[in-house]
Amino acid sequence: MTDRDSTRSNHLPRNLVANLQSVLVGRRAAGGGDADSKPAAGEDFQVVISAHAPQAEEAVVDGLNKPIVLVTNADGIGSPGITFLVEALVREGQCDVHVCAPDSEKSLSGHSITLYQTVAATSAEINGATAFEITGSPADCVSLALSGALYSWSKPALVISGINKGTNCGHHCFYSGAVAGAREALLSGVPSLVLSLNWKKDESKENDFKDAADVCLPLINAALRDINKGTFPNNCLLNIEIPTTPSANKGFKLTRLSLWRYTANWQGVSANRHPGQFMSMQQSLGIQLAQLGRDASAAGAARRIGSQRKLLEIESVADTGKPVQKEVVKKYFRLEFLDKEQEVKDEDLDFRALDNGYIAVTPITFELQMEPEIQASASNWLATVVKGVEEVTDAA
Repeated sequence: MTDRDSTRSNHLPRNLVANLQSVLVGRRAAGGGDADSKPAAGEDFQVVISAHAPQAEEAVVDGLNKPIVLVTNADGIGSPGITFLVEALVREGQCDVHVCAPDSEKSLSGHSITLYQTVAATSAEINGATAFEITGSPADCVSLALSGALYSWSKPALVISGINKGTNCGHHCFYSGAVAGAREALLSGVPSLVLSLNWKKDESKENDFKDAADVCLPLINAALRDINKGTFPNNCLLNIEIPTTPSANKGFKLTRLSLWRYTANWQGVSANRHPGQFMSMQQSLGIQLAQLGRDASAAGAARRIGSQRKLLEIESVADTGKPVQKEVVKKYFRLEFLDKEQEVKDEDLDFRALDNGYIAVTPITFELQMEPEIQASASNWLATVVKGVEEVTDAA
């Protein structure tokens, strides 16, 4: 397969491929090898690039004015993922690190924003960076940071969301607050990355976040360098999925967004007990506290409404002229996401590469334009509907 064919078949941004390629070349040079040597037999040079490397090339720094990197996440400002990431960035010294992250977990908040309510920003201490914790979603955090109202600047060189606990492969990126933070940056024209660790219960440990930060530094520094050059991929964010054991990864692999998703499992819970008592043991304390707060607010609202009206509603009027009353039924449910086995075998999809031990790098856009065949299908359907409506109207 030629380099051109490899790039075309994987639908990969050429600039990103070149960035990662230069990292590998620099690593070989730093390790004493032949920088001009070709990849080993069977290695796809365009697709797989080792992440086990000392930094080959520093990000461009203009005098003492380093590029600003804004870090956010969805797990909350106290999570180990953001702590180890900021430590790594500060240690590298290639950028000025600013943090604007939620004060509690917002993992499944999607692209929610806060309107008609006050959002508080409280200064925080985090590894030498300038940091604020925000009473809002990841999208709120990035929007506020880019507004110029919180910081004296309004456009950092790069926004990084992470390192988040759990994957954002496939359709899960639509639920993900972490991806939403990076997407909010992209909406404002700021390049962004999402870093997520494939955390597994009873297998992963906190120090894996440190290893995850270390293996992603070459990619982050390459991004900073090429953003400065104007050669970083445009109009997309990069969703970077890190395998469960980061230090044993097989390298970066450029992938495509899959259709992978969790299975939604709604369970009924007893109306005799407070719904907040049925939180999953796998959920974090942050989610539990947030849910308890929402439950308490809902319970208070229900009591106020109940005091103003009876729990009966008038459904209809019988022939006798007397109202027919029906008791209001209230039920409680709890949603859990369950892992689902995937049948797809395409090795270039995000979750497949991740399962195979690669760091999966997936470009994501917010392009809403439909493919031509979908557009044509929708057009034909709408024309048929409009014609039917007109015929009915004319007949009347």
